[in-house]
Amino acid sequence: MKFLVLTWLSLFSTGLLATNSTNNSITIPESLKDVTNIKVNLMNMISSGLPSDKEFKAFKKLGVSHVIDLIPGNRHEEIALLDELDLNYLNIQVEWQNPTINNFLEYITAMNLNLDNDNVTLTHCKLNWRGAVFTYLYKITQLNVDENKARAEMESVWKPNPIWSDFIEEVKSYFSL
Repeated sequence: MKFLVLTWLSLFSTGLLATNSTNNSITIPESLKDVTNIKVNLMNMISSGLPSDKEFKAFKKLGVSHVIDLIPGNRHEEIALLDELDLNYLNIQVEWQNPTINNFLEYITAMNLNLDNDNVTLTHCKLNWRGAVFTYLYKITQLNVDENKARAEMESVWKPNPIWSDFIEEVKSYFSL
């Protein structure tokens, strides 16, 4: 089931986004230090393992307005929580043993919509392994980020297994990289 709550919030004009002026990045507050494999991918793009309810609230305070959940299965509890928090939510059900080009194309559509509106998007899965791969691929296929830099960031979270390495190559081939 895919669920998207449409609510737009201009983070930059409201001053909700915490930044570090020396490197123009989001500063992760102490309340989020225990989130598994949290990564600030770009100024408006964060990935992590599955946050707790309390951590989702902290992400909202940080300025996250969109959440993309890559975990398959029944996500009703997360849907209800994020609806209560007034956060936009999309679940892309990425099967661990079978990630697909269509999963990634759906991710691109959601990210492009969110990034075009200066929103901060959190991509999460259970351990940020799916998320690390999807953010890496998004950065190299859509944002022209240096592949070595993007890959090093991904590999600081997880070095993909053969299934996910094949998926990476399939996506790169799809985009002629």
